[in-house]
Amino acid sequence: MSKKTSGWREMDPAEIRLIEQLRARPEILARVQSILELTNAAEGALKTADEVEAILIQEVRQLGNSTMKEWAKHAENRVSKELKEQDASVRSRKKKS
Repeated sequence: MSKKTSGWREMDPAEIRLIEQLRARPEILARVQSILELTNAAEGALKTADEVEAILIQEVRQLGNSTMKEWAKHAENRVSKELKEQDASVRSRKKKS
């Protein structure tokens, strides 16, 4: 009997790293999944190219917003850490909500 292949191949290190990064950032993962689902629109009402474009623009905007939030959070943490390393008397304050 011959062994059937499912079409899957081993993931290379870059693919594994990408998946790990997306798992660490669920909001970005959700946006990427939503964008990919647009290409597989096999269910539901058929959309026009203009409708798909409008949805895609909104998804990319949300992806950009999520990405900027993540970047800002990490940049703030990094700057805070660097300042504390330079001067141990530096205290960080959180913005009151």
